[in-house]
Amino acid sequence: MIDTVLFDMGGTLEDIYTDDASRAASAEGVLRILREKGIAVDMDIPTAVKKLADGWDNYAAYRAPTNRELKPEEIWGNYVLPEFGLDFETVKPFAEELAHMWEITYYHRSLRPGVVEMLEGLKSLGLKLGVISNTASLYQVFWILKEYGIRDYFQDVTLSSVTGYRKPDPNIFRVSLHQIQSDPATCAYVGDTFSRDVIGPQRMGFGVTFHIHSHLTASRDKDVPKDVKPTYSITDIYEVYPILKQQILQEKQAI
Repeated sequence: MIDTVLFDMGGTLEDIYTDDASRAASAEGVLRILREKGIAVDMDIPTAVKKLADGWDNYAAYRAPTNRELKPEEIWGNYVLPEFGLDFETVKPFAEELAHMWEITYYHRSLRPGVVEMLEGLKSLGLKLGVISNTASLYQVFWILKEYGIRDYFQDVTLSSVTGYRKPDPNIFRVSLHQIQSDPATCAYVGDTFSRDVIGPQRMGFGVTFHIHSHLTASRDKDVPKDVKPTYSITDIYEVYPILKQQILQEKQAI
């Protein structure tokens, strides 16, 4: 019987997307932080946008085949800002400031409609709730959960930036399961990508998987085998609550 529900963050609990305006704003944010730290960079915004994209491509080339997540100082100091002529030791003292700014500026973020009502419903069923998120910031997920007013619903928040492992690597799921003290067979997972949020939990033996489409689904689900299917495909995040409520009721009646 399901006793735990774990959620992806970006694209699942929140709508998330990027566009030319957000890319320019995040480049401006990087240049602003560098100026505040006394680092003069003579660069216009379009050039900064291009160099930042190249730097993140460098990091993606490392992490994609390994499903590893480095700390902010390593990401920004060894992969992203060398494009600006900066090095690890220079960037290290303010790397998390950059990482946090980037996550909340490069992406447009908003809480999905129905999330609070869904979480209230799941809480009323006595279920444990948690978040497992791939993120390059140490604190941003905690901060934005609080901003949305939903931090207290979750008994555990497990981040790739802390564990060093990105979904679908089994280790990030293992960490979450140990922290929330649940068996995978009694867990449901809700996410917006097949490559991370369906394949990962299914390989771990989760009892139920939910897939909800987001702006990021297509870009992150290239070359996913056609036989990868979630237990439930949903279009409204609120659906998680009535589906699990009905499943739990049926299981209790069968006992």
